Amino acid sequence: EEFIPQRGNTVTWYNCGPTVYDASHMGHARSYISFDILRRVLMDYFKFDVFYCMNITDIDDKIIVRARQNYLMQQYIDSNHSPEQVQQDVAAAIKLLDSKISNETDPDKHNMLTKVKEKVMALVDSGDAGKNVRLEEIKDILAPWLDKHKGSKLTDNDIFSELPKYWEEEFHKDMEALNVLPADVLTRVSEYVPEVVDYIEKIIQNGYAYESNGSVYFDTKAFDSSPNHFYAKMVPEAFGDKKALSDGEGELSISEDRQNEKRNVTDFALWKASKPGEPSWDSPWGKGRPGWHIECSVMASNILGDSMDIHTGGYDLKFPHHDNELAQAEAYYGHDHWVRYFVHSGHLTIDGCKMSKSLKNFITIKEVLRKYTARQVRLLYLLHSWKDTMDYSEKTMEVALEFERTLNEFFLTVKDCIRSVPSSGINAWAKWTQEEVKLNEKFMQKRQGVHEALCDNVDTRTAMESIRELISSGNSYISTARSQQRQPNRTLLLNIASYITDLLR
Repeated sequence: EEFIPQRGNTVTWYNCGPTVYDASHMGHARSYISFDILRRVLMDYFKFDVFYCMNITDIDDKIIVRARQNYLMQQYIDSNHSPEQVQQDVAAAIKLLDSKISNETDPDKHNMLTKVKEKVMALVDSGDAGKNVRLEEIKDILAPWLDKHKGSKLTDNDIFSELPKYWEEEFHKDMEALNVLPADVLTRVSEYVPEVVDYIEKIIQNGYAYESNGSVYFDTKAFDSSPNHFYAKMVPEAFGDKKALSDGEGELSISEDRQNEKRNVTDFALWKASKPGEPSWDSPWGKGRPGWHIECSVMASNILGDSMDIHTGGYDLKFPHHDNELAQAEAYYGHDHWVRYFVHSGHLTIDGCKMSKSLKNFITIKEVLRKYTARQVRLLYLLHSWKDTMDYSEKTMEVALEFERTLNEFFLTVKDCIRSVPSSGINAWAKWTQEEVKLNEKFMQKRQGVHEALCDNVDTRTAMESIRELISSGNSYISTARSQQRQPNRTLLLNIASYITDLLR
C-alpha cells in the first residue's frame, strides 16, 4: 500500500506515549526508538513535514495502585515498627500472596509470584524480615497487603499526581539520552479531563454508550450492530477475548460489581466512577476518572482533528487499546477514516525470553546506557525490522558493536587516505581508472538499494546491509590503490563517506 498523506506533504502523526508509574525500560525503547527512526526517515530522507503528537498517560489504574503502595510503604517505614510487629505483618502479607498464587492462572505470573514468596520466606527464616534495613526487600509483598487494608482511606489527590510527574520527568531524560526527538505536542490526560467528558457525552448522544452506577461504558453490541461500523477492526479474532479486555480495563476495574454494570461482557469503560482511595474529577455522572482507551481518542482528536495520517504504538496495543480507540472515534465522528495508517512496533525479548514488567523480566534504559552508548543501541534497532520481534542480548549487541567498528574504521581509513591527496587545484582531478568506475557503479547501485529499502516500509535492515556492502567495496578500492601505490580518488571517497554519514546522522 502506497503511503499518501491527506494534505500534500504534511504528515499528521499521533503516538501512544507511556503510562508513567515506573522506570522506562527497553520495551519502551523498542517503540520510541523505532518510531523516531521512522519519523527521521520521513522528515530527513523523504522530506515530509511531520507534525508529531504524543501523549502521557498520567491517570491510570497502575498509577493509582503504585502511588498508594509507595505512599503506604513509606509511611510504614517511617513508623519504625518493632521487629515483632513487622514479622506479624509479613506473615499476614504472605497469606494474601498465597491467595494470589492459588488464583493465578497465568503460568509465568504464577512462577514469578512463587519466586517472590520464596525470597521473602528466606528472609523470614533468617529472622531478618523484622529489621527496617530489610523492609525495601519485602516491599513486593508488604505493599499490596498495606494497600488492601489502608488504600481506600487515602483521599489526597496529590498522592496520585506526584508519582506520574516524577516518572514523566525521568522518561523525558531517558528519551533525550537515547537521542529521540521530542514531540511537537505533548498531551497529558490530567489536562484533558473536561474534553474527555464532552467527548463521552457525544458518544452517548450518538447511541453508542450508556451510564451505569456512575460509570459510562461503550456499547460494543450497539456499535457492532450498526451498518456503518464493526467492532475489533484491527484484530477481529480478539472480539470477546476476556483476558485482553480485562487487561485493558485495569486491575481496579474488573471486580464483579464492575462487570455486572455492563450490558455486554465486551463493553469497556469510558468513565470510571471512583471508589474510596482513588482520584476523582467532576462529571455529569458523578465523580470519577477517564477510562484508558478514551484518553487517546480525545487527545488525538483535540490536536489532529477528525482524521490523522499515522497512529503508532506497540504491537501489544492493537487489541483492545487501538481497536477501542477506533471504535470510540468512529462513534464520535460517524465516519470510518479517523486513522489512515496504523503502525505497530514489534515485540522485544530479553535473551530470547518475553520481556514483561509484571513478570519482572525487564531492563531499564538507564541500565542499558551504563553499558552501551545511545548510538550503539540505535544501531541495534536499525539492523532489525521495526515491525518484527527483536531480541536484546549481549549477542545481538555485539553485532551492533561490530557494525559500529566497521563504520568507524572506514571513516578513519578514508580520512587517512585523502590526507595526502590535493583538495583543490589541477592535481585534485586525476583521471578515473576502471577501479573508480567500478566503485562509483557500486555506489550508485547501493544508493538505489538503500532507496528501494526505505521505500519498502522503511526496511532499515536491508538498507544497512547495502551500507555494509558499500563500505566493503570502498575498503577493497582503498586496498587496491595502496597496493598499486597510487592515490585514491578523494572526491569519490568523500562522496561515499558523506552519504553514509548523512544517512546515519
